[in-house]
Amino acid sequence: MLQDRHARERATVRELRSDRGFTFIEIMVVVAILAILAALVVPRIMGRTDDAKRTAAKVQIRNIEGALQLYKLDNGVYPSTEQGLKALVEKPSVGVIPKKWKLGGYIQKLPEDPWANPYKYLSPSQKGDYEIISLGTDGEAGGEGINADITNWNLDKD
Repeated sequence: MLQDRHARERATVRELRSDRGFTFIEIMVVVAILAILAALVVPRIMGRTDDAKRTAAKVQIRNIEGALQLYKLDNGVYPSTEQGLKALVEKPSVGVIPKKWKLGGYIQKLPEDPWANPYKYLSPSQKGDYEIISLGTDGEAGGEGINADITNWNLDKD
């Protein structure tokens, strides 16, 4: 009987040891692995925010272009610079007043570029019927790299 009791106690001790959780060394190994992964992945992700914003601006410009095409189909002309992109949301009250302006507009609201600046619009422009411009990261005309302006004429660049 005494042997049975000792056998049960040893089994209980073994069970307790197996249920005790992770050792400090095991936890430190996992932390080291996570730190290495973070060191490899985070710089790649963090450097992509500017690229993502530039891509978002290009997509928004393409959407605005689509709305401008619909406006022209209905009215025969693009909105003037004076009327601006606002003519896609509200019926213009200046310049050539469109006779077939679509009730509800051509887009629900004018987007801001990813840097929270309004898009610039020129019609006619030196490059064609119209030009839509985002001033990029720095919010100023011109620039290079991430500060370069994004227009409907350079959407396929970089």
